[in-house]
Amino acid sequence: MTIDSHDSDSRRAASTPDAPGPASPEAASRRPGAEKATGRRAFMGVAGSLAAGGILAGSPAVASAARGTSAEDLLSGIESLRRDPRASPLDHELRLRALRVRVEAAVDNFEEPIAPHPDNGDEQRYRNKIGTDTRGLPHDDRGEVDLAAYRVASRAHASREWDDFEAIPLGGTRKLVNPIGTLAVSLIGTTPPQIGVPPAPALASAQKAAEAVEVYWKALLRDVPFALYADSSDVADAIDEIDRLSGYAGPRARGRVTLETLFRGSVSYADPRDRSGKTARHVIPPGVLDGPYISQFLLRDIPYGPQRIEGAIRTALPGNDFQTDPDEWLAVQNGIAPTRTIAYDPVRRYISTGRDLAEFVHGGGALFWGAALLLGAARSASPGVPGGIAAALSPTNPYLTSETQASAAATFALAYLQGLLPFGTSRAIRAAYWQKWFVHRSIRPEAYGGLVHHRLANDVREYPLHRDILGSRAVELTFDAFGSYLLPQAFPEGAPLHGSYPGGAAAIAGVNVTLLKAFFDEDHVIEDPFIPDPADPTRLIPYSGPPLTVGGELNKLATNYAFGRNWAGIHWRSDAAASLALGEEVAIRLLRDERRTFREPFEGFTFTRFDGTRITV
Repeated sequence: MTIDSHDSDSRRAASTPDAPGPASPEAASRRPGAEKATGRRAFMGVAGSLAAGGILAGSPAVASAARGTSAEDLLSGIESLRRDPRASPLDHELRLRALRVRVEAAVDNFEEPIAPHPDNGDEQRYRNKIGTDTRGLPHDDRGEVDLAAYRVASRAHASREWDDFEAIPLGGTRKLVNPIGTLAVSLIGTTPPQIGVPPAPALASAQKAAEAVEVYWKALLRDVPFALYADSSDVADAIDEIDRLSGYAGPRARGRVTLETLFRGSVSYADPRDRSGKTARHVIPPGVLDGPYISQFLLRDIPYGPQRIEGAIRTALPGNDFQTDPDEWLAVQNGIAPTRTIAYDPVRRYISTGRDLAEFVHGGGALFWGAALLLGAARSASPGVPGGIAAALSPTNPYLTSETQASAAATFALAYLQGLLPFGTSRAIRAAYWQKWFVHRSIRPEAYGGLVHHRLANDVREYPLHRDILGSRAVELTFDAFGSYLLPQAFPEGAPLHGSYPGGAAAIAGVNVTLLKAFFDEDHVIEDPFIPDPADPTRLIPYSGPPLTVGGELNKLATNYAFGRNWAGIHWRSDAAASLALGEEVAIRLLRDERRTFREPFEGFTFTRFDGTRITV
């Protein structure tokens, strides 16, 4: 039953002494705010229908009630909305359509089921929480969390209440990153619990050990230029060791890890054939193995009207490695602010090493917004000077076939896309951080490195690490170089204070690159690719090799940004791989809701997913 609040107000007014009598309908329509009140009554009727159908009731029958109630039924009362006599019928219709689209989107998004959210069991498995992210809380000398403090944190994880998070005792001055922000309601797209990722690899698993071996090798090879990998004996040793790891889920060529596949990106989806959500499906995005390691979008100057954003970046000098001293490492685990800082090279250069990429993703740069500018900008008139890419728009863009109309900031133009990119970033972070705080709370590589150190240096045998990490050549070389088995970090502060899985930066990459692929022609060949000069990385030289496409280089941009955090030592391969898929799904659902709003003749956004399949949204 729907209660009309206006009628209740009228009855109260009639029973009040000296209250004026009811006004005529004509007079009521002239009162300030009368139309708004009438519209509110109509909308409350819709809300009443939703409640009566169970859609807002939170009962077990919610989903079936929503499926059984069409948007037409829910909106039947809206058609009687009082029309402002000053407005044209078309303006009135547009307002009705806006309400209809919002309600239809809300109902359709509600019908998306809650995804399965299995975790890896480590938090329940280990009483001392050694497989769980506990950084920022107080720890003992071995880096094991104070269990009383963790119980307070656990209450906050369970309640998801602001005050419970405020009660968590911290071990230093650094703060926990944005747990309550994940609970904001997103009015476009679905909510974080409706998107699933497979569980993170367990602490004692072969996959976790393989990912640890990989990040140890990345730390050791940070200062080796990508262009010189073929000449490096350390790179050859890394290829040999990683190839032999049974738990390695990264790219291979003909079943082997090779120079061309080493450290390249991958993406992991929850396998839809496993309804529990526990099984991961690993894929290599198209173009990621083609050509140079670094995407064209991270090298070229970005045209910005009468200005430009330089492609050469500030880089850290070799040897900027942190948390290899046990005291420094423990202070960071407790959330104490670092006392050392990065020493930078005074000369800017193009990204040429893993350390360069780690420093780029430390701050972020123009990134995907810059990629959109590059895609839309004209090519350089000088053959030796990089310019824009001048990519064609997606063939599905309706304005490509218009005889008289051009797109602009309202829809389908570059400015419209640039409005979506930061919006998608916010929604991807909500989805990724929700997983971090309320499902996985997975251990960071720096904390795992502490377990490796105490197991090998102090013979702490109760730490159940896999033999592949305990016998690793990369771990031995780390001890030789630094005097400890701790994982060298590229950032003084290490990782932000939230769990490792899934990666926030990788989710940003996934959503933004998917939006870019939806708006531009992925098959467009980049006609003038460049690479850093191996002899002088302050300049670019033309690249010659297999053709590079917009779609492939955008996929490479996504993996560069996502896996760049691994070069810093703050993330695992699985963090980046799962979050790229998560970000892609966030983008798909945003595009689905955006499509509802258009009036152009439009069949949908068509693009290639990270797994190589084509989709139309």
